[in-house]
Amino acid sequence: MNKTYYGYIRVSTARQGVRGVSLQEQRAAIERFAVQRGITISRWFEERETAAKTGRPVWNEMLRLLRKRSASGVVIHKIDRGVRNGRDWVDLTELVDRGLIELYFANEQLDLTNRGGRLSADLQAVVAADYIRNLREEALKGINGRLKQGILPLPAPVGYLDCGAGKPKAIDPVKGPLVRRAFELYATGRYNLHTLQAELRRMGLTNRRGGKVSINGLSTMLRNPFYIGLIRVKRRKETYEGAHDPLIKKSLFDRVQGVLDGKLSARPARHEFLFRRTVRCKSCGYSLIGEMQKGHTYYRCHTPTCPTTNVREDAAEGRVSPLFFACQLDPEERAYLREKIEGMKANWQDEAATRRKALELKLSQIAGRRARLTDALIDGLLDRDLFEERQSALLAEKRTLEEQLSNLDAGSTGAEKLADFLERLDSAYSLYQSGTPEEKRELLAKFTSN
Repeated sequence: MNKTYYGYIRVSTARQGVRGVSLQEQRAAIERFAVQRGITISRWFEERETAAKTGRPVWNEMLRLLRKRSASGVVIHKIDRGVRNGRDWVDLTELVDRGLIELYFANEQLDLTNRGGRLSADLQAVVAADYIRNLREEALKGINGRLKQGILPLPAPVGYLDCGAGKPKAIDPVKGPLVRRAFELYATGRYNLHTLQAELRRMGLTNRRGGKVSINGLSTMLRNPFYIGLIRVKRRKETYEGAHDPLIKKSLFDRVQGVLDGKLSARPARHEFLFRRTVRCKSCGYSLIGEMQKGHTYYRCHTPTCPTTNVREDAAEGRVSPLFFACQLDPEERAYLREKIEGMKANWQDEAATRRKALELKLSQIAGRRARLTDALIDGLLDRDLFEERQSALLAEKRTLEEQLSNLDAGSTGAEKLADFLERLDSAYSLYQSGTPEEKRELLAKFTSN
């Protein structure tokens, strides 16, 4: 009876065939070998999987059948096409040692039945495994080098664009503003992940593949410090300072983290009542809850022992409107405050310079602390986990100080802010009287906030 053999061919990736080791060329070489030896290939096992790790499904299925003696042996193009790790080589040669199979390599003249041929094959298997180890080490060196340069060696997250190898990611002019809006909306506390997902879908935000942003993807996006200019390697618990431009401010990112962690309210409001969370019960101090009854809005106290149980919205508004009227300034007050503001403007530059020096000093102190932290790691005084934890905290603090410095350089002076506030205060009554319910609610929120 003619002996039958299996043929095994493998590539790691679909693009590997351009270098002369395609599946078709491996198969052709094995077929020529079979003709020369006068053997029959009864079944082909084809795999697109790296051989660096164990657990290849096609490879394991072939070994299972060979253990049952379903074929006389196997023909492989080269050793490194079959194995690139020690475990698979041991499993394969064990079948040879037990006399269960014959093993041939179409492109290598190796006789595994004698000591010299087996030694040569073992050495080539070791070299194949070492090649993968060296390749992995070189790849890690390249990745670490990019990270230290502040460059993410992975596809850009949603809201950024890839600009080529060795270059920082750039903000996507289309998706970037949508991602920023996602942070702004979630920071209000009026959205949960599901309602935010629906809103972003309506706005047209998609993931990298052009599909819908999933709940997990949205949660990952809102947790990713890449958007404030930091690169976090989660598996290694490492954080690097990015060379890319931040998409959002750290203060906004911190507020979003508070909502995600449950420290800030994330419950959407069902009704936007004018005095929602604004009026309180005089007896118990709790906020009155807005309700719609017979076409009117009532604010009710839900404490059973309080004597006054509700108040109509129009009655409450009648008490609020005079307060805005009282905010109007008379001509003498306007002239006095204008003179004071002009005096403040003269001193603002000196105050700003002092604050700038203080912020720059703190930034230089952080640089020194990072240097000492690195020295402590090198000297063995800190373990890696503690080093990364403190490094991440210092980078976050650095980002906060840089944001404050940027706001100081680009923002309005204290005198200008005061002048703007007084102008709003003087016009508050007219704005309230002519405003829509939404504008009134916004005005109330500004005048009742801390």
